Amino acid sequence: MVTNSKSKITKTQQQYQDLAKKNEPQRPVFRNCILAFLVGGFICEIGQFLTLMFTKWFGFTKEAASNPTVASLVLISVILTSFGLYDKIAQWAGAGTAVPVTGFANSMCSAALEHRSEGFVLGVGGNMFKLAGSVIVFGAVAAFFVGIFQLLFGTPGGH
Repeated sequence: MVTNSKSKITKTQQQYQDLAKKNEPQRPVFRNCILAFLVGGFICEIGQFLTLMFTKWFGFTKEAASNPTVASLVLISVILTSFGLYDKIAQWAGAGTAVPVTGFANSMCSAALEHRSEGFVLGVGGNMFKLAGSVIVFGAVAAFFVGIFQLLFGTPGGH
């Protein structure tokens, strides 16, 4: 299929594509990977700090502390997104901000802010959950298959 599209372009178009490719700036892949690792790790460290805070200061068990930790990370992400700071951090850090739960909260909040002028139901609600719907569906399907796999093959450690 690629060869078919290449044969249909003119010589001038091919020369332009070659020139554009030659002058395209190189992406700093190594730098981007390091930044993504460090920023994603820093976000996880904040989550770990929150978990420790909920267990030591408020008497939560480790398992019970996970829910308010995630809620706190989502709240922090939404606040930073609302002030336009999360997007600036994401432009600098790249994928490190997209992978944790904060990236999901940022994308939902961004969609809500972008479409708020269309109203709460059709604008905010309708557009905010376009992204969330696909994530929830694929998460539920993945959980289903993991559950089937676990049922069929058991778990290591014996539950």
